[in-house]
Amino acid sequence: MGERILMKGNEAMAEGAVRAGCRFFAGYPITPQNEVPEYMSWRLPEVGGFFIQAESEVAASNMLFGAAACGVRVMTSSSSPGISLKQEGISYCAGADLPIFYADIVRGGPGLGNIAPSQGNYFQATRGGGHGDYQVIVLAPNSVSEMANFPRLCYELAFKYRVPAMISADGILGQMMEPIEFDFEPIDPDTLPKPDWAIGDATGRERRVVKSYDLRVGAVEKQNWERNKRFEAIRTNEVRYQLEYEEGAELIVAAYGSCARVAKSAVMMARSEGLKVGIMRPITLWPFPTEVLNELAGRVENILVMEMNLGQMVQDVKLAVEGKARVHFYGRPAGGIPTSEEFLQKIKEAIKGGPVIPIDPEDI
Repeated sequence: MGERILMKGNEAMAEGAVRAGCRFFAGYPITPQNEVPEYMSWRLPEVGGFFIQAESEVAASNMLFGAAACGVRVMTSSSSPGISLKQEGISYCAGADLPIFYADIVRGGPGLGNIAPSQGNYFQATRGGGHGDYQVIVLAPNSVSEMANFPRLCYELAFKYRVPAMISADGILGQMMEPIEFDFEPIDPDTLPKPDWAIGDATGRERRVVKSYDLRVGAVEKQNWERNKRFEAIRTNEVRYQLEYEEGAELIVAAYGSCARVAKSAVMMARSEGLKVGIMRPITLWPFPTEVLNELAGRVENILVMEMNLGQMVQDVKLAVEGKARVHFYGRPAGGIPTSEEFLQKIKEAIKGGPVIPIDPEDI
């Protein structure tokens, strides 16, 4: 804390997890997140932790279940199809109310896709991903510094509400290097209180069981209703976003992650030309900043959603706006990285009321 160091995004996130008390990591190689398990393979033993390269993504996510049930701060990471494979284990952890932390460094898709940056996993992240009624807290960093510091927040929220928490980033953030500063002191997990639900040494206490199912009539429905109370509390208390230049704006740009950095540059260019444009960056993709967008929609005529996909967050924006403003969309999927000049042109189209013209595939 207080010392600025140059780090790659994936490695900064891994170090942030270690400093936040992570002592168990299970994973499996896939680009563009490979620096995370590579870093953890030597870093965790230094602090008395455990690193396992599992035989598969499925195995890795189920290993988290066992370690998390002991109250340990655990982590896994992957990219796109690897996260799809991990979803079964993540759903089981959600069904057992286990606080886990994982990261998706998104690659282009669907299928195997490519290793280029993308935001094509928004639906997977914000709709629970796996089977059953559950939600995952989703943080979307837009800098290497946030990659480094968000793991601590993920652990705090995961343990507070006993839900999975994740970082959704892309290959740009995973691979780029920036000077960073950790905004918290390293946490010694041995100093943290032992959760009253964790299994382990049973001496002198009641028997504890951690499981993801209960076959008694009505039991699972009651559990889901109880879990939903926590989801509602998260929606009420844990929304995070960044709003800039909204005062007097006629158009608001909505973008997240590395795409928001390009969008902000375009907004600055637009303002230098006298256009009244603001920007809203969701930091939590779930819970989504619905209320702030609804309020903004009452003050502006147009909202332009920019994403590195074919249109996913735009659906949440439309639900939030409730028809109060025109919602436009511009997307570049599967590794299409937009430029500030490209976004500026779309801002000019949207501020006139549209239509916002998609890129011609022949121009790619």
